[in-house]
Amino acid sequence: MKKIVVFTAFIFIVFSCAEKNNKAAAILGKQVFKKNCVICHGVDGKLGLNNSKDLTISKLTKEERVSIIKNGKGAMNAFGTILKPQEIDAVVEYTFLLK
Repeated sequence: MKKIVVFTAFIFIVFSCAEKNNKAAAILGKQVFKKNCVICHGVDGKLGLNNSKDLTISKLTKEERVSIIKNGKGAMNAFGTILKPQEIDAVVEYTFLLK
């Protein structure tokens, strides 16, 4: 019985930490998006300024989004030397929420 209680507590702690990390990443992603992406993509990801893509209908994978953010594409600047890797990951995850 004691093992079950300890195991349950451990699982609860792991999931609580993961949820806090997810919330922190979502907040960071939104901040990075507002600072660097809104001007062309808009708050909702649909603005389309400078031929930017509508992020709400994008079918790009996480890896493809990371690559475009790092290296740029078309009129979009490369952010690989501007943003930290965790900022890029966070903004990529945030773009998936714009659906």
